[in-house]
Amino acid sequence: MSQTRKIKVMIVEDQQLIRRAFRTMLSLEPDIEVVAEAGDGQEAIRLARLKAPDVVLMDLHMPRMGGVAATREIAAFDAAPRVIVLTTFDDEQSVFDAIAAGAASYLLKDAEEAEILAAIRGETRLSPSVARTVLGQVRRARALAGAAPGAQQAPLEPLTDREREILSLLAGGRSNKEIAAALRLAEGTVKNYVSRIMEKLDVRTRTELAVKTVRAEKT
Repeated sequence: MSQTRKIKVMIVEDQQLIRRAFRTMLSLEPDIEVVAEAGDGQEAIRLARLKAPDVVLMDLHMPRMGGVAATREIAAFDAAPRVIVLTTFDDEQSVFDAIAAGAASYLLKDAEEAEILAAIRGETRLSPSVARTVLGQVRRARALAGAAPGAQQAPLEPLTDREREILSLLAGGRSNKEIAAALRLAEGTVKNYVSRIMEKLDVRTRTELAVKTVRAEKT
């Protein structure tokens, strides 16, 4: 009987004690394997090419090269790994720089272990304070767009009412499973909706959907 392939993870963190704690936590999971550790962004890029991880746990503030620059480089790889930011910073600039660079999830280091594991296994996750930051920026952008004289939006295919509903929940950091429960839909149905919304709004990651909500509202 063939064994299920493990999720290969690289930990990028400049503090050795924290790297060790994450490695210890992940070593207890039968479907996860830590294949590399890096102490800064430059080393992360080198090891990502060498070890080809599926997932990168990325700190933001590190010596030599920070996590945003490293995320941007790694996200440009062919068959790029998913980057999950794990940091202590939830300020607006850090959040949006990381999302723009290609991060798939953004969690704080005090996140529940289950949240981190869910993100590693493929769910898009935002820590609650990060979700509030994203939504606050979206609301401000909506207000500015409405106030700007002659402001024009790039044409996008209109979203259905159901797609708008799902987009709103996604912007709040809800997982497919949580959205399915809230809307009484099958999880597979929600996944299909998410894929269609991403296609309509021309984004690469679910997290980017939050910053395009203002454009979707006007379609």
